[in-house]
Amino acid sequence: MHQHNQFDLFTTRRFLPLFITQFFGAFNDNLLKNAVVVLINFHGMRMLGLSPELMIQLAAGLFILPFFLFSATSGQLCEKYDKAVVARLVKVLEIGIMLIASLGFWLNNGVILMSTIFLMGIHSTLFGPLKFSVLPQYLQPQELVGGNGMIEMGTFVSIIIGQIAGTLLVKADPTHITIVTALLLCAIVGYLSSRQMPPAPSAVPDLKVDWNFASQTWGMIAQASQSRPVWLSLLGISWFWFLGAIYLSKLPTYASDVLHGDETVYTLLMTLFSLGVGLGSMFCERLSGRKVELGLVPFGSIGLCLFGIDLYFATPAFSATELTWYSFAQQAAHWRLMVDFLLIGVFGGFYIVPLYALMQSRAPADFRSRAIAANNIMNSLFMVGSAIFAATLAHFKVSIPHVLLIAALLNLVVAAYIYTLLPEFLMRFLVWIATHTLYRIHQEGLERIPEEGACVLVCNHVSFMDALILAGAVRRPVRFVMDHHIFRIPVLSFIFRTAGAIPIAPAKENAELKTKAFDRVAEYLEQGEVVCIFPEGGITRDGDIQPFRPGIDDIIRRTPVPVVPIALQGLWGSFFSRKDGAAMMKMPRGIWSKIGLRVGQPVPAAEASKDALEQKVRELRGDWR
Repeated sequence: MHQHNQFDLFTTRRFLPLFITQFFGAFNDNLLKNAVVVLINFHGMRMLGLSPELMIQLAAGLFILPFFLFSATSGQLCEKYDKAVVARLVKVLEIGIMLIASLGFWLNNGVILMSTIFLMGIHSTLFGPLKFSVLPQYLQPQELVGGNGMIEMGTFVSIIIGQIAGTLLVKADPTHITIVTALLLCAIVGYLSSRQMPPAPSAVPDLKVDWNFASQTWGMIAQASQSRPVWLSLLGISWFWFLGAIYLSKLPTYASDVLHGDETVYTLLMTLFSLGVGLGSMFCERLSGRKVELGLVPFGSIGLCLFGIDLYFATPAFSATELTWYSFAQQAAHWRLMVDFLLIGVFGGFYIVPLYALMQSRAPADFRSRAIAANNIMNSLFMVGSAIFAATLAHFKVSIPHVLLIAALLNLVVAAYIYTLLPEFLMRFLVWIATHTLYRIHQEGLERIPEEGACVLVCNHVSFMDALILAGAVRRPVRFVMDHHIFRIPVLSFIFRTAGAIPIAPAKENAELKTKAFDRVAEYLEQGEVVCIFPEGGITRDGDIQPFRPGIDDIIRRTPVPVVPIALQGLWGSFFSRKDGAAMMKMPRGIWSKIGLRVGQPVPAAEASKDALEQKVRELRGDWR
């Protein structure tokens, strides 16, 4: 049977037209911006007597400014009106902007071209909340990470093509006719594809649009900050664009002044960075198991830090002769630097895609577009802060390699701060590393766990890793009821506490702790949470499933909710099981072992009993212990 994956989305009308519309819009953004940057940095185009570096910074600022000015309005429009209709109107605007850009290229007029960069910033400001807020309407929950990954991949592939095309067409065609033709054709294709987007009805059609951008900007940010996961996702994404803005703004000068390359070297480095982000974004679905996996966020930030720092040490000595991309790539001294740019992009993709998916999944449906608009506002503020930061360092004559090193070191500090605010990110990272390093998990029936509402998971208990394996596999946060001795194991204790696990003890050992545990279970279930219990009462000592204890009957009787049976397979004999003696006191049998996780159909509360649930778990496990 075909295993569905993110590429299957290209066969659906609910995704392909959106992807094409987004792809060609991003291509036009980058074709226009890069052509102007190349004209400034390598072909002497000037405006108002400004230096090339200041003109490039100005171009970046003009593109960012509309995100700050118009994001609040854009978020309201995408909330109030059908998003497919808004997309068509935005694409009509793009065609008009490309006509103005055509005039600027024909006259070689810096003022007109800079103005069109500002106008394309408005275009992107209007389209940004739309493309991200429409994904949860078009896609199933299990498709959200893959859909975001494909959108990010498409965006950065379009950046690559736009960067290359902008460089080559400026160099090959001094009349700029080919650039003008490409800009107009892509705008028209984008409009035609937007007409194929399915309806995406408004969540709040009665919303009254407030045109006061200042009050709405503050209101949206304030409302977004009320949800801790949304707010910290927003901050994490904004910090990524702070770093990205430094790299993008410094890269032309880095290529020409530090590496002594021509415009094709700049394009090569941009291509490697963009290709990396695209690859990282595309791999997110496979690495996350088609769910919002927060563990990839610390993984991505660590990679950004390490390879950002290594980039400083990989920067070669100044070349006496100007290099083309081909002569640059031929020199072995440059290979490490090229790998660094590629991997900075890859880990950037790992970092940003789960954050976008988390923001979309946790933001209320009637605020989703405005939450994404708030994200765009914060992104713009961080990018402006990035420009000020870079300009300040330039004023003090800090070299570009040192600027990039300082940015990478700052990322260490910011990442540590974010993970102290939301330890769930770090907890998920530890779970992800543990489960993906030690095991290959064959999963079956995970879709049977309800996406919403309270339920209880019951599972056989084979090893000290059982809770981590389930936490890493289940899409929703799971509150585990576990033996208080296991709960206090060093390192694992941090994970269990962060995940809201519930320590429990037998009544004869600690009756008060047992009572508190059952009270907390009831509270979690009344709040619509997922609770997991190992009804055997302890880890098996012989590999067989032990009789279920009556605690599960007490839980369901007190709070009647569906019960989902789960069976773990293949863990008996592992380092963390009790086969051949105490767990974790024998030689490991190897890493990346194949294990199974099978989920049965939910059992209604009225039919759930310890004996019936034990039988179902036994059937699910079969003979594979």
